[in-house]
Amino acid sequence: MQTAAQTDVAIIGGGPVGLATALSLESAGLSVTVLERAPAAVWEEPSFDGREIALTHHSVRILQENGAWEHIPQSAICPLREARVETGKFRHPLTFDTHGRGVDALGWLVSNNHIRRALYAAAAARPGITLLDGVTVETVRQNPAQAVVHHSKGHLQAQLVVGADGRFSPTRRRAGIGAIIHDFKRTMLVCRMAHDSPHHNIATQWFDEGQTVALLPVNGMASSLVLTLPSDDIKRLLEAPRDAFNAEIMERIGNRLGAMRLVSTRHAYPLKGVYAHRFTARRLALVGDAAVGMHPITAHGFNLGLRGQEILSQEVARNVSTNGDAGLAQGLRRFEQKHRLATAPLFAGTNGIATLYTHDGVPFRQLRETGLRLADAFTPFKNAVTTLLMDRHSVPPKAS
Repeated sequence: MQTAAQTDVAIIGGGPVGLATALSLESAGLSVTVLERAPAAVWEEPSFDGREIALTHHSVRILQENGAWEHIPQSAICPLREARVETGKFRHPLTFDTHGRGVDALGWLVSNNHIRRALYAAAAARPGITLLDGVTVETVRQNPAQAVVHHSKGHLQAQLVVGADGRFSPTRRRAGIGAIIHDFKRTMLVCRMAHDSPHHNIATQWFDEGQTVALLPVNGMASSLVLTLPSDDIKRLLEAPRDAFNAEIMERIGNRLGAMRLVSTRHAYPLKGVYAHRFTARRLALVGDAAVGMHPITAHGFNLGLRGQEILSQEVARNVSTNGDAGLAQGLRRFEQKHRLATAPLFAGTNGIATLYTHDGVPFRQLRETGLRLADAFTPFKNAVTTLLMDRHSVPPKAS
């Protein structure tokens, strides 16, 4: 890793969306520098963080095209055959599957750390990408001709700066861009549980009284547990002895997968949705959670991040081909319009669903049960949601 004084595009944040953006822009013929706070060893080999990412068909195609998919072990990729939504003790789930669609998976579940490692490996092999680790960005200055990023190891001149530094993005704050922040006043615990009964590659989202549970299949006799509770309850569970933790989780999910045992570290994340007031400024664009940080109820956040960077890369390439300048305002405006159109309805709808399904009053419970029954019987709605979940703009992934 070496310091670069000048680059076409500077990306602040070397997470999965930041690295995907670098790969897409480099493929368009641009030089790209990625600035990341983490040291090289952590960046190159990220540890398990509990999060399983549900990848759509379109997202897998993007990962294939940018060379990252081949770096994910086949054993780490779990096909999703069916998704179910349940509420309380009401035993009429809303189901989504692939019947009649010519494919055998709604999508694929891959641990976040595998995706991060694969994107890093792909980026490290590209001659047009410079990776700067252990870097703290201090200021970003933009003028009509260029942007300058001042950081702890020097400074970097660029035609365009991309903020990919998370939902509480310092880059967004420095640019004076505000954001809608929806605090759900809950915390999400994620971990991996082994169990005695097979999951049959079915993902379940269960809205129970006082809790929300998701069970996401991983290869073998194991699932990723996603448990949403008030923060104090999550703190207690994080500190609970393993046997007590296992017993409480089995009780909470009604022993639906038989005996369960914790087989990973436990991780907690506060639930806050974020939607930036603007996605662009002068010679600046926001991608990933810096632009839109989704509630995980739809498992669509990373997919939207990949879509956003794809749109940005296309518009930046168009800028370069017509005017020779990656950071021109015309292309950034087109990116913002397209990405807002793709994300605003989903962000609002997701927040509405999350609010409805986490209230435990009698009217809310009855509304949820009625809604699930009607939705499961209304084929056009199920087809529309299944199409959204799959996002099939491509062929199924090839084996690694």
